[in-house]
Amino acid sequence: MPEKRRRTAAAGGVWGLAERQHGVVSRRQLLDTGLSSSAIQRRIASRRLHPVAQGVYAVGRPELTIHGRWMAAVLTAPAGAVLSHRSAAALWGVAPLTHVIEISVFSAAPQQRRGIRAHRRPTLRPCDLGEHEGIPVTGVVQTLIDLASQLAAPRIERAVNEADRLDLIDPDALRAALEDHRGRIGVARLRSVLDRRVFRLTDSDLERMFLALVGRAGLPVPRTRQWLNGFRVDFHWPDLGLVVETDGLRYHRTPAQQARDRRRDQAHAVAGVLALRFTHEQVRFEPDEVIATLAAAVARLS
Repeated sequence: MPEKRRRTAAAGGVWGLAERQHGVVSRRQLLDTGLSSSAIQRRIASRRLHPVAQGVYAVGRPELTIHGRWMAAVLTAPAGAVLSHRSAAALWGVAPLTHVIEISVFSAAPQQRRGIRAHRRPTLRPCDLGEHEGIPVTGVVQTLIDLASQLAAPRIERAVNEADRLDLIDPDALRAALEDHRGRIGVARLRSVLDRRVFRLTDSDLERMFLALVGRAGLPVPRTRQWLNGFRVDFHWPDLGLVVETDGLRYHRTPAQQARDRRRDQAHAVAGVLALRFTHEQVRFEPDEVIATLAAAVARLS
């Protein structure tokens, strides 16, 4: 190939690569496109390439988006590195941005760079990895496991909730997927959060436990599984005008379920009935809150 055509092809390859990688390329990638070391230096001197890290350049302009910064961090590491932990969670959209970019590498003793935290992860498997927005990243399941090794339970729960809301994975599927990750750091804590959220009492167990809370709140025994205003209700106090429903614990309730719940609550409200909802989780793990709410409702209705 004539020299001029070779240079043109190399330039086109660089621009195409940069477009796919959020404006950044690595030195080894530039060499693979056919550019020589001297050609790279000339482009740096003419400000067509802007160094952003050792061996990584912004193409055309020095400013980078957060996706460009993430991609640059991955490119600074040996081949096969991926975005991980809280940075991966931010890329997936399940957690907020953090100042330090976290990546995972497979080589021994990864080099630490300013603004980048590298984790050595030789046990990660291909099935634990993926790509999102063109950036190599730990998969959703592995990302949530890594988050669980760093964050407190409420923040883990929020991340799981966001993953479900974005249709990345639902809590039941996530819980099942953890079976393939036994023994990894973060799995036990994530499983603990999930076990609490997907916990569900049988009808008889729920009724027994809820009725115990009813007694502690000073309420009389309610009618159970009655029909009222066109809907079957779980617990009903006719003299008080009070209904209690016990909801399932799925984060991702369907639009049809949500619409039916709204119609149910609206029908009770029009009939002058106060309808309260408690999850099975609240009945099992937050009894004092349930008792306080019931007592406040009775005081209001009385």
